[in-house]
Amino acid sequence: MRARYGVPLAITAVGAAGIAYAAGFEVRSFRLRRVTVPVLPKDMRPLRVLQVSDIHMVSGQRKKRAWLQSLAGLRPDFVVNTGDNLSDPEGVPELLDALGPLMEFPGVYVFGSNDYYGPTLRNPARYLFEKVQGRHGLNGNAPAVGVVHNPWEELRDSFDTAGWVGLNNTRGRLKLDGLELAFTGLDDPHIKRDRYDEVAGGPEQDADLSLAVVHAPYLRALDAFTADGYPLILAGHTHGGQLCIPFYGALVTNCDLDTDRVKGLSTHQSAGNLSHLHVSAGCGTSRYTPVRFACPPEATLLTLVPRT
Repeated sequence: MRARYGVPLAITAVGAAGIAYAAGFEVRSFRLRRVTVPVLPKDMRPLRVLQVSDIHMVSGQRKKRAWLQSLAGLRPDFVVNTGDNLSDPEGVPELLDALGPLMEFPGVYVFGSNDYYGPTLRNPARYLFEKVQGRHGLNGNAPAVGVVHNPWEELRDSFDTAGWVGLNNTRGRLKLDGLELAFTGLDDPHIKRDRYDEVAGGPEQDADLSLAVVHAPYLRALDAFTADGYPLILAGHTHGGQLCIPFYGALVTNCDLDTDRVKGLSTHQSAGNLSHLHVSAGCGTSRYTPVRFACPPEATLLTLVPRT
C-alpha cells in the first residue's frame, strides 16, 4: 500500500506546499524592479519614473498599503499609474490611503477594466482555453453582464484633485523643472474602451518628451503608438502571467501580447518604427485568485536617460 500510494501522496503534498507558498508568501513578497531606458533627447537630464499597476486593492490589505506608501521614499520625478486599482467596491478609501504619499508627486493615470467593474469568480483554466481560441477580454467574447460596478468616479475625482492627469483616450501634460512632458493615453482595450482615433497624431513637437500610456498592452494599441513614433509605451494588465513555471515563464498574458514580453522592458515594431515597451507585472491579484507563483508583485522605477 505504501508503494502504491506514495507517489500520488507526494504529488499532493508538493501541490499543497506550492499553493501555500503562492497564497501565503509570494503574493505579499513585494519587489521593486529598476530599469534604465534610453529614450531622452541628448543632453536632457535623467528622469525617474515610478510605475504602479494592477493594485487590485481589497479592504484589509495592510501590508500592500504600507509597501505602496513606502515607495514615496524613492522621490520619483513623476508617477505613472497604469490602472486596475480596485478589486473591491469598498476599497477606494484604503487605495487612496495607500497612494496618498505618492499623490504628492506629479502623476498621470489610465484606468483598467477593474477600475470600472468588480471581478467575477471564474476558472483560471479559462485563460488557457481563451488563449488557444484567440479570445481575450471582450475581444471575441460576449459583453459582460450582471457585473459589479466599482466607484470609478470617486477614484477619478480623487486623482484629479491631487493633480494627477487622467489619460483615458486623451492627452495631457506635466511640467517638471522647466521641462514639458506630454502624454497620450488610451482607455482600456481589454473592454474595448480604447479610441485611438481621438488621440492619433504622434508625439507633440513642442514638448521635451512624449510618452504613451495604456492599461492592457493589446497589439492594436502598441502598433498605433509605435507607428506614430512614441519612444516609450507603459502598460500593465498582464500580472506578469501571475502563475508562472520556474525557468520557463508565463503561460498566458490575458491579451494578445506574446508571453516573451509579459513583463519588463522590451521593444515593439510597427510601420518601420521601434518603441520601447515596459509592461508592469503589477502588485495585486483579483480577490478571487489571490495567488502568485514565480512572479512576485512589483512596482518599477524607470530611469529615463538620453539615447546613445
